Amino acid sequence: MELQQMYKMQNELDRRIESERGLEREDLLNEKILALLVEIGELANETRCFKFWSSKPPSTKEVILEEYVDGIHFLLSIGLILPYDVPEYARLPEVTNENPVRAFLKVYESVTIFENNRDDVNNYNQLMEDYLMIGRILGFTTEEIQKAYLSKNQVNHARQDQGY
Repeated sequence: MELQQMYKMQNELDRRIESERGLEREDLLNEKILALLVEIGELANETRCFKFWSSKPPSTKEVILEEYVDGIHFLLSIGLILPYDVPEYARLPEVTNENPVRAFLKVYESVTIFENNRDDVNNYNQLMEDYLMIGRILGFTTEEIQKAYLSKNQVNHARQDQGY
């Protein structure tokens, strides 16, 4: 996955939103961490992986992928605030735990660890790796994630054009 390109695109979107909303001097890290948590929950809800009481199937792969890249947007945005050195590429991790419920719980735990110690780049890197693991468990390829990110980034710009 071409992370530097995605960080650049995310930076452009973030700067645009902050400029148009007069937020250039605001510290938005807490808001972005909460937004990430909400997006993780929305993703889990679309997968329905925890809904043992329901026989309704998960949403389509396209819907789940779009929710997944919403989380990528906030992960990148958080990385830009701190800022961390960004590797040029990221590879999806090898699946070591195929249980999506455990993977979601691990990501929530990683967000909490990161939130409690934001200065340690290792916490951010672990959070990114754990989130990428969810993508792998859900069966997404690097190419699918990147393409969906690019598409959703365009949607986000169009939403700003329309006063979203």
